[in-house]
Amino acid sequence: MAFDWFRDSISSATASLTKEENEVNMEKQPTSRTCFMCGRENDLGLHMTWYNDYDAQQIQAKVTVAEHFNGYPGVVHGGIVAAILDETAGRALMLNREFDDMFITTKLEVRYHQPTPTGQPLTVTGWIIKRYSRFGRVGADIRLADGTLCAECEASVARPPRKFTEMTMWDREKQYWQVDKE
Repeated sequence: MAFDWFRDSISSATASLTKEENEVNMEKQPTSRTCFMCGRENDLGLHMTWYNDYDAQQIQAKVTVAEHFNGYPGVVHGGIVAAILDETAGRALMLNREFDDMFITTKLEVRYHQPTPTGQPLTVTGWIIKRYSRFGRVGADIRLADGTLCAECEASVARPPRKFTEMTMWDREKQYWQVDKE
């Protein structure tokens, strides 16, 4: 994809840091109550948490997908893989520390490189390709613990019209959009 050179340059930026140095440079992103991806109160969700890595200009999350989210035994369903990539790519826009700055996906292109296994730790990374005030282009990938690429995406995102936030009742839910205390 067109963003390969960008992802590779970001990855090499943090390669020289130790694990402890990388963790110090990470800031936790907020989560919601009911979201399938991050919802603290969603018993059926993935309960993911993302961290901003300002030095690398990327975000990162760790997740182990349960077997009941499979398509084939031992393999994460492709729709779940796409959802993880979509959420991670979009959340990369929070690298500006504007955690209430909402964008929605208008186009998502996913490339599946190999089956993504259930029950194994995965690292999900997202980054900004290009950002404008109302639109953006973002990317994400999913890797195994050994760095093997499972899937990647590029997405176009846009700031939603006011009627979208009214329809989703975001203004009422916004009070629950917060960074969890560990």
